[in-house]
Amino acid sequence: MSSLLAGAVAGAVEGAVTYPTELIKTKLQLQGSAQYTQQGGHQYRGALDCLRSTLKTQGIPGLYRGLTPMLTGNAAKAGVRFLTYDSIKARLRDSSGNLTMGRMMLAGLCAGIVEGGLVVAPAEAVKTRLIHDQCMPRQRFGGTADCVRDIFGRGSGVRTLYRGVASVMARQGANSCVRFAAYDSLKQALVARTGRAVSGPEAFALGMCAGIITVYATMPLDVVKTRMQAGAAAEYRGSLHCFASVVGSEGPAALWKGATPRLARLMFSGAIVFAVYEEVMKMMR
Repeated sequence: MSSLLAGAVAGAVEGAVTYPTELIKTKLQLQGSAQYTQQGGHQYRGALDCLRSTLKTQGIPGLYRGLTPMLTGNAAKAGVRFLTYDSIKARLRDSSGNLTMGRMMLAGLCAGIVEGGLVVAPAEAVKTRLIHDQCMPRQRFGGTADCVRDIFGRGSGVRTLYRGVASVMARQGANSCVRFAAYDSLKQALVARTGRAVSGPEAFALGMCAGIITVYATMPLDVVKTRMQAGAAAEYRGSLHCFASVVGSEGPAALWKGATPRLARLMFSGAIVFAVYEEVMKMMR
């Protein structure tokens, strides 16, 4: 249970600090779908233009549109992620207590799939719809509760919350597979070299490196996930059709939309979440 609590604290802190980059990333990824264009969604020239436009039209609170479901989901998913990862990792160790890179990746993959299906899909479905709504000329939702009521008021609440769940689980599985394997392998190398436990600043630096690796390894999955969870998801028959449609109509480069703000987020996300997790675990020990 220590992993669950430490992960939840780390996830909440990380989500609150890095949310504006998540909002900008999502806005950039929503551009290009037919429904977004037909509804008159705002077009941004890049991450800085999106930031300036959001601040100009909606002020600082506009950068935190959709924070509530994201924050709640982030705390829950990080708790589930670390609990699952640590539990599976403990079972995969050999008789000497060692863990190969392949087994680290397997444990991370399982942790990501579990968090994606249990927590991330519904939380991000609400967050993505709130951000999509913010890009429209006329906004429909007054906030998180209003968005949730609208989803369930249409009679397909659960189905809508879990639309694109396959792409969510694929992205989270890939994220955790890469991030945990990168972090733990870097951590093991550092511990072997220094002969002591990692410090807070070291965990921060290692987490940042793991975040950078994760972004470039998993970006296309994130774009597909965002498109599938937005109101424009009706134009896609599934995650594979969405992937093919994006590449066919917008070119392969579209699979990397929002990479800059996502890089900013996951660099600091990885740094914050691993540093906080290590410190909370030390306190509980």
